Amino acid sequence: MKTVTVCGKQENMSRLSLSERIVIECGIYQKLSLGKIAKKIGKTTECVSREIRANRTIAPGEHFFGKDCHYAGECKTKGLCGKDGCSKRCVTCREYDCRELCTRYNNTPCVVLSKPPYVCNVCVRRRKCKADRAYYNAQQADAMAKRRYSNSRSKIQTRGEDLEKLDELVSPLILKGQPLTHIWSEHGDELGISQRTLYRYIDQGVLSVGNIDLRRKVAYKPRRKKKEVSEGFLNQEFRKNRGYDDYLKYMEKHPDTPIIQMDTVKGCREQGKRLLTLHFCNTNMMLMFLMRDGKADTVVEQFDMLTGLLGLEEFRKVFPVILTDNGSEFKHTRDLETTEDGKKRTKVFYCDPQASWQKPQIEKNHEFIRYVLPKGKTLNPYTQEDMLLLANNINSIRRESLGNKSPYEATTDKSILRLMELMGLHTVPADEVNLTPALLKR
Repeated sequence: MKTVTVCGKQENMSRLSLSERIVIECGIYQKLSLGKIAKKIGKTTECVSREIRANRTIAPGEHFFGKDCHYAGECKTKGLCGKDGCSKRCVTCREYDCRELCTRYNNTPCVVLSKPPYVCNVCVRRRKCKADRAYYNAQQADAMAKRRYSNSRSKIQTRGEDLEKLDELVSPLILKGQPLTHIWSEHGDELGISQRTLYRYIDQGVLSVGNIDLRRKVAYKPRRKKKEVSEGFLNQEFRKNRGYDDYLKYMEKHPDTPIIQMDTVKGCREQGKRLLTLHFCNTNMMLMFLMRDGKADTVVEQFDMLTGLLGLEEFRKVFPVILTDNGSEFKHTRDLETTEDGKKRTKVFYCDPQASWQKPQIEKNHEFIRYVLPKGKTLNPYTQEDMLLLANNINSIRRESLGNKSPYEATTDKSILRLMELMGLHTVPADEVNLTPALLKR
């Protein structure tokens, strides 16, 4: 494994994994210093700093008339365009951009983004802040880094004079009818690239010759991608020994085990963001996680994030048994039940098909979500911060079944209380609870 010395310290140069990025995200929410986060994953502080700044997600702020000037909201300046009789406020003008004309224009970014941790995840002013914000999300950061790496590797690495020399050497020989294997065996040291790369350069059209000049290549059909195993309704292998009858038998043997019900809430279409909900049946408290899509791998990522946030032992205490439905997003049972290194973390059971009544508590709690986010409304404009706000309001409602306590007030388990603190969950004063669309107005 390649290492280099940075500021007198040995730094591991391997690319960060998703699990390491989850540790970074958890460390940010725990308000740890970058140095402490770096120690946890065996990297340097500079490595963690680069990772956060390179792979943070920028969320545009709320700019008055699309103008990112700090004074835009209250600016009353007129006449910057020089037109006689113009009575418009320049900030509202569609013909001219006042930012190019005004000497008072100021779009200095928030100072929070210029110092560790370089993101707004735990900033106390983030809800009311109208400046551009930045968030570090492990899943999005991992996808961004992989996309950047893939793009860099897919580009032509040979350029300028080197590419011209390569073309001058290879193209005339191909036009003479010589096979690439013959050319490679004779001039491999001069080419400086692999035989496979040479085929790719010809296929991408960067040389004077093309696929048409290769005798056998034109006869080959393009390779088809292997069909993935269907995760449709007929594939029920994941339910083996985990059906609702198995769940009832397990609970007979372990009657004191806390039960967590799991489900997802969709927006207006099958595609787009999806909301993962985890409901604690003994207190009616519900956790909500906004996911980029409804794929099974994305649900597993949320479990990995929670494991990184709590630690394996605490995760086992908080989520011992999970009951969910037969949605395709929950079909990666083994990945849900075990960590990346194969350690058991929970036990997952499934309701019978078309039997949502077998997990009534979470279905009932979803009604509160629909008060704020009606069916048919897309979830794409919202962020995880919005879902935390919604969860705080729902979990602050007093329930008759809890002796007129709210789910938050009924929660006494130390591990769950710690999870609430790490996630930024807190009670909303009773008279300030809002369960109307105005709570998350967009």
